[in-house]
Amino acid sequence: MTIRVEEYLRADGSSPFRRWFNVLPSDAVPRVARAISRLESGNTSAVKWFRGIGELRIHSGPGYRVYLLQDGAELILLLGGGTKRRQQRDIADALSLRQEYRLFKRKE
Repeated sequence: MTIRVEEYLRADGSSPFRRWFNVLPSDAVPRVARAISRLESGNTSAVKWFRGIGELRIHSGPGYRVYLLQDGAELILLLGGGTKRRQQRDIADALSLRQEYRLFKRKE
């Protein structure tokens, strides 16, 4: 099963995920890209789901995390990312973005 993985775009067109991804160290970029590629091929084994969001754990470097939201069976939205060290703040940000997405979707 393939899954469509997209960046969540806010009403102003900005992408919280892209903002995080663009400042990653160069050695982390391929690791994060590989993890996202595995998501696209349907492998969600590294994702921990809780409180309506997912945390894709990447076991390298400082413990990178990608926060996501599943919308239906075939779409995952990338909300942002972080590291184990900032985990609680990053989770709070992802939960806020999830709420923002729900409100936006309701208006459609």
